[in-house]
Amino acid sequence: MFLSEKAQRKGGKPVVVCIGGLAGSGKSTLARKLSRKYKLKYVSGGDALRALAGEEGYKTPGFGWWESNEGLRFLDKRAKNETFDESVDKKLLQIARTGNVVLDSWTMPWLLDNAFKMWLEASPEKRAERIAGRDGISFEEALNALKRKEKRTKAIYKRLYGFDLGEDFAPFNFILDTDNLESEEVFRIACMVMENVVLDM
Repeated sequence: MFLSEKAQRKGGKPVVVCIGGLAGSGKSTLARKLSRKYKLKYVSGGDALRALAGEEGYKTPGFGWWESNEGLRFLDKRAKNETFDESVDKKLLQIARTGNVVLDSWTMPWLLDNAFKMWLEASPEKRAERIAGRDGISFEEALNALKRKEKRTKAIYKRLYGFDLGEDFAPFNFILDTDNLESEEVFRIACMVMENVVLDM
């Protein structure tokens, strides 16, 4: 079932899907795959913030940028200047209103009302293992980088919006533990949810 064949859900509303999950959970991979399969726009809050970092003079090439020293330095700057996150979130909310989009975002599940929200759960150890393999660093380096990054990021969102990233699951319609699943298995399950729940609403 492709969106090009269906255009909208049965209820007549445009499709808006939010994919959440901490780094290494597979959220960005899943969001991109769903956008391609169902002919939806793909929009990443992380990519938008990274573009702002580039405009501020930070070097932003390659995978694993957020866990790098440059990424962590930009996190410190974001902690002191909330306008970076606020401007990105305002843009994402505007995009969501147009519909037919998959949002790869940590904030939109809490800020959007009319969206289907999936959270991909994974243990810190499994996420560090995946990031170490992706970025060619040691498991210990990946785990330490995740801890530093997530502590700072959680503090930003707690102060801005009052939610506890990775702890508060109230907004989510569907939660999937990906610890023991390959990305293709996660994708197949998400497609079942899309076709039997989201597009059938």
